[in-house]
Amino acid sequence: MATEKRIGRQIPTQSMVLPYTKTKGREAVDLYNTTGRQAQEWQELLLYDILAQNDDGLWVHTKFGYSVPRRNGKNEIIAGREMWGLKNGEKILHTAHRTTTSHTAWERLCALLDKAKIQYKSIRASGRESIYIKGSSARVEFRTRSSKGGLGEGFDLLIIDEAQEYTDDQESALKYVVSDSKNPQTILCGTPPTPVSSGTVFTKFRKRTIEGATPNGGWAEWSIPEQADVYDRDLWYETNPSLGTILRERSIMDEITSDLLDFNIQRLGLWIRYNQKSAISRAEWESLAIKSLPALKGKLFVGIKYGKDGKNVSLSIAVKTKDDKIMVEAIDCKEIRAGNTWILAFLKNADIQKVVIDGANGQQMLADEMKKEGLKKPILPTVKEIIVANAAFEQGLCQRNIVHMSQPSLVQAVSNCEKRAIGSNGGFGYRSLREGVDITLLDSVIYAYWSCSEFKEEKKQKVSY
Repeated sequence: MATEKRIGRQIPTQSMVLPYTKTKGREAVDLYNTTGRQAQEWQELLLYDILAQNDDGLWVHTKFGYSVPRRNGKNEIIAGREMWGLKNGEKILHTAHRTTTSHTAWERLCALLDKAKIQYKSIRASGRESIYIKGSSARVEFRTRSSKGGLGEGFDLLIIDEAQEYTDDQESALKYVVSDSKNPQTILCGTPPTPVSSGTVFTKFRKRTIEGATPNGGWAEWSIPEQADVYDRDLWYETNPSLGTILRERSIMDEITSDLLDFNIQRLGLWIRYNQKSAISRAEWESLAIKSLPALKGKLFVGIKYGKDGKNVSLSIAVKTKDDKIMVEAIDCKEIRAGNTWILAFLKNADIQKVVIDGANGQQMLADEMKKEGLKKPILPTVKEIIVANAAFEQGLCQRNIVHMSQPSLVQAVSNCEKRAIGSNGGFGYRSLREGVDITLLDSVIYAYWSCSEFKEEKKQKVSY
C-alpha cells in the first residue's frame, strides 16, 4: 500500500486574522493559477485573509504581515496579490531592501503575466522597474527602499518585501504613500530578523498585532516559540508549509551548519526575544512590593491555572487589606502529573471565599474532585471573563491597587511576559518571554486578583426605630 506523501503544515502556527465573510481571495487564486502554476493550500488561505472585505467593500486588513521561513514561496503570494491589483486598476508600490530582490520580483511578475496572457508594458531600470497594464491606470513600480523613497507619490497598495530590514525612517517616508487611496492596503512579508538585521518595524508590527493592538491589522507566521533541535524533522514540517512540495528534506539537511541559531531563525522561523521588553517591567512590579505583612480583612480568593502545555499547574491567592488594596501571593507551582492532592488540601484548610480554575488540561477534573470533597463550586471562567480578568489586573497595576511580598518566582514570571491577543476585539492575555519561566504563576495571580476585586461584601441591613 502506498504511503501518503507528507507535506508541511498548511495553516500558520500563529495568526491574528479579523473576522470576515467576504473575500476576493478566490479571484486572486484563480487568476494566479492561469499562469500554469498551482497555488498551494497555505498560499490560498493567506490570499483569502489578505483580500478579505467588509460590508462596504473595503479591505478588512489595511495592514497585513506574514513571516515564512526561506524558500517556501512567500513571494508567490505577493505576486498573486499584485496580479489581482493590476487587473482591478490598483496603483502598487513594491519595495525591497536590496536592488537584486526588487529586480527579481519584477522578473517574477513579468513571467506570470506572460503565462497568463495579460497585456502589459514593462520598463526595466535597475532599482526602478515598472509594469503598466495597457488601457488602464493600473501599474506596479519596483523600488529599493530608502528614507526618501515614495515621498509625494500616491498608491493603493504598498508592498514591504524583506520586511525584517524595514527601518523606522523608511516607514516614515513610505507609510503616507497610500493615505490618499480610497481603499489602501500595506503588506509586510519576510523572515524573522537575525541579530544583525537593521529593521525594527516588522518586529513591532508583529508584537502589536498578536496583542490585538492594531485595529485593522492581520498577521500569520510559521514559527517555533523557542530555540530547538535543528535535526527534529517534525519541526521542519511544522514550520515549512512547502516542505514535501517545492522544498525537500535533503535540501534542509544541507543547510545545517555550526550556526544553530541562524538555522532556528531562517528555517524554523524563530523570533529571538532577548531584545524584547516585558509587558510588565521589573521596576513597575517591585514598586508595589511591601516589606511586612499588612493587616488583612475577609477571606481568601484563589486562582488556579493549568498550563496549555500540560506540564504545570499553579495556585495563587488574593486577599483585601485594611487600606482596601489587594495583596497577591503565589502558593505553589507543581507538575500536573503529581495530581491535585496538594490543591485539595489547601482548599480544605484555608478560609476561602471563591476559587477560579482555568485550563482545559485539568479544570473540570479538579472541579469534580472539589464536589466530591464537599467544597464550594468553583468558577470556570469563559473567554469573556478571562479577557475581563486580564484587563482588571492591568488596571490594578496602573492604579497601584496591588501589593505583594516580592516572591522571586513571581517577580520572574511577571517581569518576563508579553501580551497575546484573545479574540478579535482587543482582548489580551500573557505569555512568557523566556524559556523556563512559567506563565501559569502570573495567570493564577490574575484570576485570584480578579475574583477578589469583583467581590462585593453583603452589607447587613440596619433597622432603626
